Amino acid sequence: MEKDDIGFEVKRLDNEIHSYVALTRVAMGAGELTMMQSWIIGYLYENRDQEIFQKDIEANFSIARSTATGILQLMEKKEYIHRETVPYDARLKQVMLTAKGEELQKNTMKAIRNLERKMRSGIPEEDMDTFFRVIRTIRANVENCHKETDRRRD
Repeated sequence: MEKDDIGFEVKRLDNEIHSYVALTRVAMGAGELTMMQSWIIGYLYENRDQEIFQKDIEANFSIARSTATGILQLMEKKEYIHRETVPYDARLKQVMLTAKGEELQKNTMKAIRNLERKMRSGIPEEDMDTFFRVIRTIRANVENCHKETDRRRD
């Protein structure tokens, strides 16, 4: 491994961020949630002005029906979500956050904003602009590598 290996440093940063988020969830009393459950809560919160059904969660997170059923049943049992029959079709149940789920998401977003502020601390704005320009270029380079690999397989 090289001294300044991009992949290694990105993975280390990703590990630190995930560790912070996990500790934050524990501090908020939601340490029992999996990352998938947290993502679903975020998805429901961001789309709370729309009707969301289990099939939408399956499609959005690319998970099987049985997996989604198990996850949602557990989230319902923990009182983060509830399912409600829609008036126009008794077979459909809309998935919605409970007050507990909404409060958790608001606190999570606050913690993420706090972490973002701390990560940017002491870094001049022009350095942040450079960082984002470079990281987006790196991502594009990696995406191009994927495309080249796919072309070779065809």
